[in-house]
Amino acid sequence: MTSRRALKTPEDLAGAGLLDAQGVEAARQVADRYAVAVTPAMARLIDPSDPTDPIGLQFLPDLRELNITPQEREDPIGDGAHSPVKGVVHRYPDRVLLKAVHVCPVYCRFCFRREMVGPTGDGTLSAPELGQAFDYIRAHPEIWEVILTGGDPLVLSPRRLSEILGGLKDIPHVKIIRFHSRVPVVDPEAINEALIGALKDSGKVTYVALHANHPREMTQSARAACTRLVEAGIAMVSQTVLLKGINDDPKVLADLMRAFVEARVKPYYLHHPDLAPGTSHFRLDIAEGQRIVAALRGHVSGLCQPTYVLDIPGGYGKADIGRSAIRPLGEGCYSVSDFHGEEHSYPPKV
Repeated sequence: MTSRRALKTPEDLAGAGLLDAQGVEAARQVADRYAVAVTPAMARLIDPSDPTDPIGLQFLPDLRELNITPQEREDPIGDGAHSPVKGVVHRYPDRVLLKAVHVCPVYCRFCFRREMVGPTGDGTLSAPELGQAFDYIRAHPEIWEVILTGGDPLVLSPRRLSEILGGLKDIPHVKIIRFHSRVPVVDPEAINEALIGALKDSGKVTYVALHANHPREMTQSARAACTRLVEAGIAMVSQTVLLKGINDDPKVLADLMRAFVEARVKPYYLHHPDLAPGTSHFRLDIAEGQRIVAALRGHVSGLCQPTYVLDIPGGYGKADIGRSAIRPLGEGCYSVSDFHGEEHSYPPKV
C-alpha cells in the first residue's frame, strides 16, 4: 500500500527527489516562516527538473516568499474585521464561515491565510469555542448557509466532522452546508465511505467547493473521488486562483474548467490573487486577468465559465471584476462586444 504521509520538511522533499541541496537550504529559510506540506499525490505530479512546473510552483517553498511588498497584509481579505466569535466570519448577511481547523493536507505557496494556518497557526477550535460558534449561528436566523473552511475541514476525521455537523443539524434556519477543500485532488483516497457518510450527517443540503488550479491536478484518482461525492448526493463547485506562471493562459484555464465539468464539478469562482505576504510573484494585473477570462467566452461552453472575482482588501467582500461585454451609448442604446471582440449596437440600428 502506498503511503499517504505528507512531505513536511525540506529534508522530506529532498528525500523524494523534489529539491537539490541548494533548494533545501532555500526551503529551510521559507519553512522557518510558513508551513510546508506536499502530499504524495501531488509529489508524483511534480517534475523536479522543470523550475516552471505548475504543480511544483504551487507547493515547493521558494525564496521569493520572503519578499514582502508594502501592499501585502497578514489578513488580506479582512476576516478579522467580521469575526464576532472565534472561528466565525460573518461578512455577508445570509452566510458565515466556520473555521473549525487551521491545518491543511498541503500548503499552497500563495495561500491568503498563510499567517493563520499550519502547525503553529490558529489551531483547531475547542469544544467550548465550537459551542460559542453554534450559539452565534443559532441566534442569527438570517444565516442560511454555513461554509466550513480553515484550513481544510476534510482533514478532520469522520467522527470529528460528525460532531461538528451534529451541532448544526438542529438549527432550522441553516439550510446549506458547504465545505471548501483541496482533499479530493491532493489526497483522493481520503474521500471514502466513512468521510462521505459524515458529510451527510447533518441532513442539510451539502456542497463541496473543490480548489484546483491546473488541469494536471485533475487526475483519474481525483476524478474518481469527485464521482464518489457526487453519486452520494453531494453537489460540487470549483474554486481556482488565477496565478502567474501556473494558469495565466486561456488554454490552460479552458482545459481545467472542462476537466471540472467532466467530473461534474460546476466552475464557480476564479479568484484574483490576494495581497498575502510574499506572494507578489504569483500576481498578474487585473487587466491581464480580464483578457484571459474574456478569451474563454464563446470559445468554451457556458458550463465552463467561472466568475472572476476580487476580494476587496480590508474585508469589503468579493467584487465581480470580469470585463463587462456591454457599455452604454446613451438614449437607451448600448454597444455589446461578441466573443471575437467585435462591437455591435443594441438595439440594432435601423
